[in-house]
Amino acid sequence: LFQEQLQNWIRGNVSACPYSIFIFDEMDKMHPGLIDAIKPFLDYYEHVDRVSYRKAIFIFLSNAGGDLINKAALDFWMSGKQREEMQLKELELMLSVGVFNNKNSGLWHSSLIDRNLIDYFVPFLPLEHKHVKMCVRAEMKARGYTVDEDIVQAVADEMTFFPKEQKIFSDKGCKTVQAKLDIHEDF
Repeated sequence: LFQEQLQNWIRGNVSACPYSIFIFDEMDKMHPGLIDAIKPFLDYYEHVDRVSYRKAIFIFLSNAGGDLINKAALDFWMSGKQREEMQLKELELMLSVGVFNNKNSGLWHSSLIDRNLIDYFVPFLPLEHKHVKMCVRAEMKARGYTVDEDIVQAVADEMTFFPKEQKIFSDKGCKTVQAKLDIHEDF
């Protein structure tokens, strides 16, 4: 029933607007197999039911490969390289195989991966201390405050990082920066 509803929803939207964008958030929480319902729209067919899906964009967001990305970033760091030097090609195969074999990915054993229907895997790399500080500065500016480096440092120091010993990467990215900055509002 859900597969049929999903197909009808996509079909209706693309029929009305060929340039539709579909964002599937939290794929890791989606029932395995459900996403395969959209395979006909991504496959190499010119038309499905007399409708072309070539101009539609499908984006799948997932935390399923997060542990793989974090391990790769940490290995990269341990080898003395900067995070910014990582290349997509170094992560893409690892991510597609990892997500395909992860029962909690929403893409587990999905025909979308099996048939190479996903064009790009875009990893969101973990943020380092310097990136968190950039987030704090940006939030201070957005609130109309003058950037105070002591406050920036204090907020960044309140964040949690991993691995525990080295404290390299923020385990929440910048998600809690706003709340942490609220505590320092009296500056």
